[in-house]
Formats: sequence, structure tokens, C-alpha cells
Amino acid sequence: MTDTATRSSRLSVDDWTREALEQIAESGVAAVAVEPLARRLGVTKGSFYWHFPSRDALLQAALERWDRDEQMAYGALASISNASERLRTLFNMVRDHTKTHVIYSELLKAAEHPAIRAVLDNVLKRRIGFLFDSFRQAGLAERDALRRARMAYAVYVGFLQLELPKFRQREQSEDFAGYIDHITVTLIPGH
Repeated sequence: MTDTATRSSRLSVDDWTREALEQIAESGVAAVAVEPLARRLGVTKGSFYWHFPSRDALLQAALERWDRDEQMAYGALASISNASERLRTLFNMVRDHTKTHVIYSELLKAAEHPAIRAVLDNVLKRRIGFLFDSFRQAGLAERDALRRARMAYAVYVGFLQLELPKFRQREQSEDFAGYIDHITVTLIPGH
């Protein structure tokens, strides 16, 4: 058995979706293509077609994986009973999970694709809902909690766009930690 054949037999759907997400983070959604991914993984296109009928099927599977990872992250946060602490932990996660932010930024750029739009809509609903619930539990009235949730999310998306080149290179701006601290103090009630 050749080295390529050995690697091909070991690859899984998970390997392909992980590599597709890496490609999205590095070069955007349009760069997700069968041949370049197969080269990156050191296999032939046949390995790809063993797992997926098309590039769109791979993209859908990668999006589902990213969405599941998002759900798990927010599920872990939901276990923090103190709402202010939960929000602080969320804001600090922004500091630590740079690849997911780059992927999100790239997905926003390709939002016209129906599969991407559906995932982005789910993620937005989950994130705003999480923020809203947390701000309500932190003592804000319903209207104020919704406004604060939208404001926090708008700040997040805006900051991603400002810092995207640094996120891509897995660098942090010198003031990134200070920025997160400022956002925390500004947005979390009683902090």
C-alpha cells in the first residue's frame, strides 16, 4: 500500500471538515476546493469523493462542525451561574479563540451563500440570546438587556474587522487585553 493510499484510508469526514475550516480561516470560503484540500492532506481527490458527493456537501459539513463547536462553547458558558461572571468569561474568550473569529469574519463575507446564511442566522440568534439572557440575569430590564446585547455584539463584530489581520496571524494588538477589560467594565452591570 502506498503512503498516499494509507493516509487516504485513515482520513475521516472530521479530517476534511477540519481542513476546510482551516482553509476558510486562511483564505476565505471561496478557497475551499477539492484539489487544494486534497493536496494539503496529502491524498487524492478520490479520498474526498469517498466522503462527500460535492464541494457543497463538504462546505455544509464544515459549517455544521463549526456551528456545533459554537454550541458547545456557549453550553459550557451557560453552566456559570453568576451572570456577570458568565459575561466576563465570554468577553475573555474573545481574547483566546482567534481562529473561530477569523472563520466567523470570513463567513460574514460570504453570507449570500444559502448554507452560510442559515448558519450565520443560527449563530447570531444564539449569541444575541445568550447575551440577552445574561444581561437580564445580571439585573437589566428587558429592553435594556436587548439593547446591551446588541451593542456588545456590534462591538464584537466591529472589533473583529479592525483586528482581522492580527487575528489571522494569531497576534494580538498591544492594547487587546486593555480593550477587553474596557468592554467588560463598560457593558457588564455592576462590574
